[in-house]
Amino acid sequence: MNIRTLLIWGVVALVLVVLFTAMNGGSDPARGATELPYSQLMDRVAEKQISSVTTRPDALISIGSDQKQRFVTYLPQGTMANVVDRLDQAGVDVKTERPNNNPSLGNILLSILPMLLLIGAWFFFMRQMQGGGRGAMGFGRSKAKLLTEAKGRITFDDVAGIDEAKEELGEIVEFLKDPGKFQRLGGKIPKGALLVGPPGTGKTLLARAIAGEANVPFFSISGSDFVEMFVGVGASRVRDMFEQAKKNAPCIIFIDEIDAVGRHRGAGLGGGNDEREQTLNQLLVEMDGFEANEGIILIAATNRPDVLDPALLRPGRFDRQIVVPNPDVGGREKILRVHTRNVPVAQGVDLKTIARGTPGFSGADLANLVNEAALLAARRGKRVVTNKEFEDAKDKVMMGAERRSLVMSESEKKLTAWHEAGHAIVALYTPESDPVHKATIIPRGRALGMVMQLPEGDRYSMNFTQMTSRLAVMMGGRVAEEIVFGKDKVTSGASSDISAATNLARMMVTRWGFSDVLGLVAYGEGNDEVFLGMQMGRQQAISSDTAKKIDAEVKRLVEEGYDEARRILTEQADQHKYLAEALLEYETLSGEEINKVIKGEKLDRPEDSPQVPSAPTPALPVTDEDEQPAPHPGGWGGAQPQGA
Repeated sequence: MNIRTLLIWGVVALVLVVLFTAMNGGSDPARGATELPYSQLMDRVAEKQISSVTTRPDALISIGSDQKQRFVTYLPQGTMANVVDRLDQAGVDVKTERPNNNPSLGNILLSILPMLLLIGAWFFFMRQMQGGGRGAMGFGRSKAKLLTEAKGRITFDDVAGIDEAKEELGEIVEFLKDPGKFQRLGGKIPKGALLVGPPGTGKTLLARAIAGEANVPFFSISGSDFVEMFVGVGASRVRDMFEQAKKNAPCIIFIDEIDAVGRHRGAGLGGGNDEREQTLNQLLVEMDGFEANEGIILIAATNRPDVLDPALLRPGRFDRQIVVPNPDVGGREKILRVHTRNVPVAQGVDLKTIARGTPGFSGADLANLVNEAALLAARRGKRVVTNKEFEDAKDKVMMGAERRSLVMSESEKKLTAWHEAGHAIVALYTPESDPVHKATIIPRGRALGMVMQLPEGDRYSMNFTQMTSRLAVMMGGRVAEEIVFGKDKVTSGASSDISAATNLARMMVTRWGFSDVLGLVAYGEGNDEVFLGMQMGRQQAISSDTAKKIDAEVKRLVEEGYDEARRILTEQADQHKYLAEALLEYETLSGEEINKVIKGEKLDRPEDSPQVPSAPTPALPVTDEDEQPAPHPGGWGGAQPQGA
């Protein structure tokens, strides 16, 4: 309960009580009078000190001879007549108070005050229960928010990197601006458009841009806002949402995360009586029912189109499925330009270079990159954002924040350097491997070291050679530890590398057909989606014999990568040594610096003086699970301390 609301109710009650006291007590003659015993009253009457007396049913109100003093005397029951006779005999002026049969305003307020307080409390709690005062029966009203966006309107100029999606949605904008242009030729605009894409690609932003371009009302709601604990509430909210949209037509209804209510029917508990299914049925009826919804365009967004009900995707409902993918290099450059409009960028910053160095980034990732760079520049006291801040922000986003406070012993630091050098050398000598972007032995995220590989351009698939080269690079760290320190000194640092290599090899065997033993067959475990213990995957569970063959093929591919890494590190032992020593000296090396080091050249980095060796204080013991690096394409986790 809100404290402010409680204070308001308390003040109201206090005002009512004060008002009642003032009204009820202002006309009372006994108010302010001094209580006087009966015997003293009679004495004062005998001494002629009382000028007048007013009688009440249970008391006498007397006034002194000076007309200033007032007294009240309470009499025993049945003695009023005798007292009045004695007052008459003493010559005192006796008056009788006229009975008041009409209740005063104060009495009325006093009688109804408890009822008013109970009614007020009831209304207050009903408002709290129903989410901000939608009325006593407001459960079935829509929670859609109407955004007219008079200020801060989003247009297509604010959306970059998804030109194809904007072109497909341009027709909807033209219809909303001039519906008659299409209706004169008998054309009908699609009733719905489904935006499909990974998280962070700009689906919600694109929907707002459509409303901004067409300058029409924009209703926004999430799929989870329909479902409630009461059966039928979701369907009622769908009806109310379309009723509101008809009053504001032409308009756009945007449903974010529609998979919350649009999943396959028949898979839930309770069949057709399930609340989510009733909500979906009502949505289907509203989109394609007997009553025409002209001027209402429904736009929905999801990153799980595979779980949506087929009836929702058929023509006449969501006619178009518009894919909003991660942007390519040109799209990333445009997105960076949009997000750097209000950021002071130094003259030497080339956004095209930053775009080439961020493959796989979504629009949200790039916005985060620009924000991190601006925060770093502000923290360093700069007035503009330079290349240094963008590079550091990119490393932070891709590899995690530096953990320079983590104290490693000299032996662990040496092992990490040789481990990362092994990854880098294997990456340099495997065919069709991505170029090495950076190597570091500074702990980042959950890893104690990392080697980053970035492709030269956007990549949408991998061939067999690239996959086997990646397996060899993954094994490079473990092989380096075995060659330099011996098998009895190998640590748990390669746990994440082994896990990633196993997953890649299993995908090669079971999904991509890179095994002559198993052939061009997709194998699955039959547990793609499980509900109440029922397997709903599209593929059948594999037999034990097939599972043995899969494990054998996975082991073979990983061991071939291991053998390739051992061959390269054995042949390039001198370069491996040069790179490990340089990492111990400088801690972080770029790709260009790595190429110089392996040739035996000295680095000219006056600003990077050799690091002071850390004290031989052992690091805190951690388990292998606690120190696995966050997965990211092209990054190989460094050595970690052996778990205690």
